[in-house]
Amino acid sequence: MSSLLLAQSFTPSTTAVAGNVFLTAIVGLLPLVVFFVLMGVFKVATHWCSIISLVLSLLIAVFAFQMPAGMALLAGTQGAAMGFMPIIYIIIAAVWLYNLTEKSGRSADLKAVFNTIGRGDQRAQALIVAWCFCGLLEGLAGFGAPVAITCAMLVTLGVPKIKAAVVTVVGNAINVGFGAMAIPTTTAGKLGGADPVVVAGDMGHLTWIFCLFIPLLMLFILDGARGVRQLWPLALVTGAAAGAGHFFTPSVSYELTAVVASLLGFAACYAFLLLWGPKTPEECATTTNEADKPTGSRIGLALLPYVLVVVIIAITKLAKPIKAVLSSTDVRIPWPGLFGHFLSKDGTVVDGPYYDLQILSNPGTWIFVTGIIVAIVYGSNSSGGRFQTSVGKMFAVLPQTIYSLRMAILTIASVMALAFVMNLSGQTTSIGAALATTGAAFAFLSPILGWIGTAVAGSATSAGALFANLQSTAAAGAGLEPNILLAANTIGGGLGKIVSPQNLAIAATSVDSKGSDAEILKKAAPYSIGLLLLLCLLVFVASQGWLGAYMPH
Repeated sequence: MSSLLLAQSFTPSTTAVAGNVFLTAIVGLLPLVVFFVLMGVFKVATHWCSIISLVLSLLIAVFAFQMPAGMALLAGTQGAAMGFMPIIYIIIAAVWLYNLTEKSGRSADLKAVFNTIGRGDQRAQALIVAWCFCGLLEGLAGFGAPVAITCAMLVTLGVPKIKAAVVTVVGNAINVGFGAMAIPTTTAGKLGGADPVVVAGDMGHLTWIFCLFIPLLMLFILDGARGVRQLWPLALVTGAAAGAGHFFTPSVSYELTAVVASLLGFAACYAFLLLWGPKTPEECATTTNEADKPTGSRIGLALLPYVLVVVIIAITKLAKPIKAVLSSTDVRIPWPGLFGHFLSKDGTVVDGPYYDLQILSNPGTWIFVTGIIVAIVYGSNSSGGRFQTSVGKMFAVLPQTIYSLRMAILTIASVMALAFVMNLSGQTTSIGAALATTGAAFAFLSPILGWIGTAVAGSATSAGALFANLQSTAAAGAGLEPNILLAANTIGGGLGKIVSPQNLAIAATSVDSKGSDAEILKKAAPYSIGLLLLLCLLVFVASQGWLGAYMPH
């Protein structure tokens, strides 16, 4: 075994299989195909899907792509490390925060609050949470926290578990490109040789169209055609408000696009529901026990976890001096056995790969801080004996949470290992290289690269890192506008996150429905594919200049 781990060099190739880019792409795609077939067709448990696909990707990396075995194994270890920090770290913190609300009993008061805001209609409440609140968290934090927290909140509000998961991942998708202060957009712009502000502007001039109808899709997920028929005015109002945020904010501060759009959407929802009430069928109606109507202090305590987490994360992300201090503690670690051993085609050493260890700048840390505050407050205040617990019991929820997530932890770690093996061996980029040979038709296919990249890695940022340069190069060769293709890659990444195994595992875990990944995938995949095809069409039209003033150049 020691001989496998000796330092060697490796140059990823997009023609590793028989010197043919298309054969190489087909072989490179096999681990992902196997994963989804095992999960969707044969209903294999997700952790076994990821482990089997990981083993397959390792074999392909070594025998088809000629990657040294030691480097392939080490690529998997870097992916697993990325899975634990920041992703699993954030999920544990988010689920613990939710469990504090449940274990303390204050979820009943949370339901009462949203019952008032949503005019007693569960669908309206779910739309506000999954569209506005989730988008706000995505804009501030990203990295799985929005999906984890939102799914849990929807279950608290009484939304069936699978519906809660599907409506969350679909509603979250359009904000992913602007997530975590628009890191995916910044990455795509910088690595694609473009101004991120221009890329963000092109994104906003496409995403506003999706904002208009995604809330309608969310209503359909929640309650079918009846939900759309009865609540379409609310969906259009909140979608138009968020769309305005997507259209206009990038030119002012593109990092805040998802934050501003979500706040506008929430404000529009709140104001509109003061004037208009939906027709609510009995099974979708929510009520509050008038004999136990929460007082002002109980309402404040019920909302405390979610308001506090937004405030704390906003401070750490928006206050530039604080953000700078926190980011200064990040540690960039050259990954042992990989760093300095990757060569470009001309034989020069590639600067990487690195593992960025983030503690204080990690949103998971601040979700944990929120949880600590909430545990102390809930354990010390029973609201007149209504919610009997203790600080000790609240902190005891944390190890219980970790134990309940043990299979999800295995799944996410192995999925991230799979992603890194596929990425570093050249399996993923070979798929992109094959698509990039299509010339002018690449404008239509361009978003698919971002979709595939995020479906594999679970991160639109990673999709940008993988394909931004390829998008720009292909655009130059085909006479296309690079900024539009970089925007397409980033938006497509958000749509790919709907079916990302990592995202599915987070959603299934957060709704406490172990093994439901396949069912969530089955219900969510048509929305992901349908939205992707629409994006492909819009990008093709934009690349031809047919959108005129709606696409800045």
